[in-house]
Amino acid sequence: MVRYLLRMTATPIDPKDVFLLTGGDSSLAVHAPVGGMPQIVYWGARLEPDADMSALVSLTTRQNAQGGADTVVPLSLSCESGTGFAGPTGFDGHRDGHDWAPVFRIMDVQSDGQRLDIHCADDLCGIGVLYVVAVDAHSGVLTAWTRFTNTGDMLLTIDRAAALCLPLLHGMDDIIHFSGRWAHEFQSERQRLGQGGFVIENRRGRTSHDRFPGAIFCAPQTHEQAGPCIAVHLGWSGNHMLRADRQMDGQVVIQAGEKLFPGEVQLSAGEAYETPPVYACYVASGLSDISGRLHEFYRTRLADKRVLGKSRPVHYNTWEAIYFAHEPGKVMALAGAAAEMGAERFVLDDGWFLGRRGDAAGLGDWQVDRSVYPGGLKPVIDHVHGLGMEFGLWVEPEMVNADSDLYRAHPDWILCIPDVEQVPFRNQYVLDLTRREVSDNLFGQIDALLRDNAIDYLKWDMNRDISHPGGDGRVVAGEQVRAVYALIERLRTAHPEVEIESCASGGGRADYGILAHTDRIWTSDSNDALDRQAIQRGASHFFPLEVMGAHVGPEVCHITRRTLSIELRAATALFGHMGVEADITRMSEREKVVLADAIGLYKAKRDLLHSGQFVRINAADWQNIIGVVAKDKASALFSYAQIGSMPETLPGMLRFPGLGAARHYRLKCVWPIQPHTPTPHRLENSALMGEGIVASGDILMKVGLQLPVLFPESCIVLEIEAV
Repeated sequence: MVRYLLRMTATPIDPKDVFLLTGGDSSLAVHAPVGGMPQIVYWGARLEPDADMSALVSLTTRQNAQGGADTVVPLSLSCESGTGFAGPTGFDGHRDGHDWAPVFRIMDVQSDGQRLDIHCADDLCGIGVLYVVAVDAHSGVLTAWTRFTNTGDMLLTIDRAAALCLPLLHGMDDIIHFSGRWAHEFQSERQRLGQGGFVIENRRGRTSHDRFPGAIFCAPQTHEQAGPCIAVHLGWSGNHMLRADRQMDGQVVIQAGEKLFPGEVQLSAGEAYETPPVYACYVASGLSDISGRLHEFYRTRLADKRVLGKSRPVHYNTWEAIYFAHEPGKVMALAGAAAEMGAERFVLDDGWFLGRRGDAAGLGDWQVDRSVYPGGLKPVIDHVHGLGMEFGLWVEPEMVNADSDLYRAHPDWILCIPDVEQVPFRNQYVLDLTRREVSDNLFGQIDALLRDNAIDYLKWDMNRDISHPGGDGRVVAGEQVRAVYALIERLRTAHPEVEIESCASGGGRADYGILAHTDRIWTSDSNDALDRQAIQRGASHFFPLEVMGAHVGPEVCHITRRTLSIELRAATALFGHMGVEADITRMSEREKVVLADAIGLYKAKRDLLHSGQFVRINAADWQNIIGVVAKDKASALFSYAQIGSMPETLPGMLRFPGLGAARHYRLKCVWPIQPHTPTPHRLENSALMGEGIVASGDILMKVGLQLPVLFPESCIVLEIEAV
């Protein structure tokens, strides 16, 4: 009884114990009295610095619900079992079945107005906790993570550990989440959050193609340009869970964290486990605005100095031009054609290393195959550099083929479960990077490759799930992810000039966790422009255009077998980090001219595309409308794609948000240079293809442009410049 009373006695509310963190247009208020439990009492629109905290606490105090407990059960930052919280807990741990119901009471609090550190403990259960919550002053993006320490003598097993339990604002009953599959990632789904729970769980060992660790919660009336919404994203490249649960009293709690296998986290005395960070943001002004805040946060907080202030170069990638059929003469011819077309970085994809004539051999042996490249890579690299391009190379260090010298020498170096058959997956196994000798071997091979060759860029791939993440008989799923981060950082430290791309069969490892260690993501293995319109729109909810690899593929996509025009393919790649991935030596002269024009347009507009406010426009399912508006509102670029057949005779009006109402602008169609549309059509019968139409920002935002009739599978790009 003493233990119970000690834990559940209420702490009197003192306004001085409420800490206010403010950034962007939002504020977070946390009630954190020493001796009590930390609770978020407000998260929403920005409050004034001198806001009355006493009134805030009084106004937000909840009453106990009929049919429930006689008192309000506190919603702590971990919703731990000992509090009596009836919903899913944010922390579950025990010592061989004991000490399973902790209550984390505050020992100390520090705050500087942007970051709050709350030190808690349960001395009876022997657990110490540090909650860290920070709010970015400019974007308003919240970053939170928690460290749990075993302060007892016996082994502590942690079964669940959310980075933070966040209460959701009342009325945000819709959830937008992102599903998909290989070559069809980031498919947006919107549904109503009902009674009970919404759960996303992933155990693929990477971020996954089908269960992105992020979601947006919003009011039913919220759309791209208006309405309150909250974005939540776990910055983690491995197994994860994200859930939202509505309690009996209507309150919704969001939590996100690493998805743990049984017994995966076991702490000896003094050891600690730190959760991956969760990122969250609130705005009252629509889905496009919340994406803009997240993009700003990436640019100012996550982007590495390697890419800050550097224009993202036009890529040429060899994969869909030659696949595994490497031959130095052909590779050099592709490089020459790419440079002539305007490419600035040439990436030699899979197939260059020892024994790699297909996907069944070679992984693990990161030496140049001299039977294919007798002089090594130096002649190719010198040729590429001589053409004025950077040189990039594909690698997949985490994997090994059974048909490789590395596997024959060290078959015990793979992740596996003893006496359990491996799941076949692309003829490869996953190396156990948690073992120092394995990580050292891979570092040594890639380091030598970078020291011996003038390589500017690595395309770092990961082409299979981790089905059995066992090392030395125990689960090492989370340790493997941290070991990957550590290996990349070790290489970046040794070769700070080298940029690195994260690829995992396309968008299978795309998250803020990997972007803290790399500079670009390969958004999808599908270069089908119609698929890419939806993929890139979905990914843009969390990722800015400059990190989203977007390539112009062949006329006939090798995945979908769909034939699409060069104009549509180029326009789609324009709104991303543009590249080309096709055999350009076999393109028609017309295609070459059009592609060169598109690359020129990208170079002229990439500073705007990669620094401005990204905008998605509400559109019918047969349309996709996106744009970017400069921070100073002096220019903008919008893309209007007609994906399928139009059910109406004419499309509607396109209104351009984000401009300066009092300014005047010139509106022009800058792509395609020679539109192929039904006749008579809007573009020919106006000045849009010539000197443009001059109008005020007020008219462009409120009235807009009557869209032209296009053929299905067409796209135009509109430029807006202040005059």
